[in-house]
Parts: sequence; structure tokens; C-alpha cells
Amino acid sequence: MATAYCMKCRKKVEMRNPMRVTLKNGRPATQGVCPVCSTKVFRIGKA
Repeated sequence: MATAYCMKCRKKVEMRNPMRVTLKNGRPATQGVCPVCSTKVFRIGKA
């Protein structure tokens, strides 16, 4: 499972509904939702 840092909770969380995305410059990233506070969390790099 993918992890990311939640800015609202201020801790690392397991992403809910992780989705692979590609940034404008072509780099891979993963976007999901924090299971605690339901904010968007984002992680740049291959997951």
C-alpha cells in the first residue's frame, strides 16, 4: 500500500484509493485520500 505525508494530520498515512498520475514534466506520482481526515495526499515518485 502507498504511504504519503498528510499535511493536515501532520503524519504519514496509508493512502486510500491510490491513483497513479503523471506530472506535466513527465514524472510519475501517486494521489490518494487520507483515511483519517479525507484530505488529498500526494507522493511524487514511482510507487
